[in-house]
Amino acid sequence: MLQPWQTGKIIRIEQEAAQTRRFWIQLPAMGSFDFKPGQFVTLDLPIHEKLNKRIRSYSIASWPDSTNVIELVIVLLEGGAGTNYLFNEVTVGSELTVRGPQGIFTLPDAIEKDLFFICTGTGIAPFRSMSHHILNCNIAHKNIFLIFGCRHFDDCLYRQELTELAEKIPCFHYIPTFSREKADPANPLMRTGYVHAIYEELCKSQDALRPANFFLCGWKNMIDEAKERIQALGYDRKSIHQELYG
Repeated sequence: MLQPWQTGKIIRIEQEAAQTRRFWIQLPAMGSFDFKPGQFVTLDLPIHEKLNKRIRSYSIASWPDSTNVIELVIVLLEGGAGTNYLFNEVTVGSELTVRGPQGIFTLPDAIEKDLFFICTGTGIAPFRSMSHHILNCNIAHKNIFLIFGCRHFDDCLYRQELTELAEKIPCFHYIPTFSREKADPANPLMRTGYVHAIYEELCKSQDALRPANFFLCGWKNMIDEAKERIQALGYDRKSIHQELYG
């Protein structure tokens, strides 16, 4: 059952990258906004007469913390009516119509296999939420590989935060890879290229097929290619979970 629409208030905006901003939304009608990491909210923006032309959905980038404030990370899309409204019309104090939380792109009840979080761009949002939740709740887990595809260094959202998170969470491996940057011989840990080579390398590094679940978040082309490649490695389709953008 869908939740009712409610009024949210923008309480903070920060520029995260050249075309990406972080928006903090408070839901004053609620004492606590309860959600599962990986879920999303839907915004009804005043950009069209028809509801189906007005709504935009965004994964929650923050984690459950018993408050009524959530964070969204949004990239400005060329010609995108929704993001142009959010970037050019919305300021601190603006009100938005919000519904949620929604979605089933969430962690398993028990993490009994390795997790591969594979994403590009603002697809990092649900995995940031999940990772902090695992740390905060001391959830038992196997290896976690957060593979984040970016074009340039400056596109790498939450880079310092996730680097520090990898030092706090046992068996948590943060692996950003850059498709438009050149390899640096002085930094052998820096990865270049696309996300697909990274998870294929990790999955082929063992003699037997690594028990794993794969979570994919990003644009359709990346997800479609990843699903094909993961199944070609020998994994069942049921081990792949996706959240599609666009």
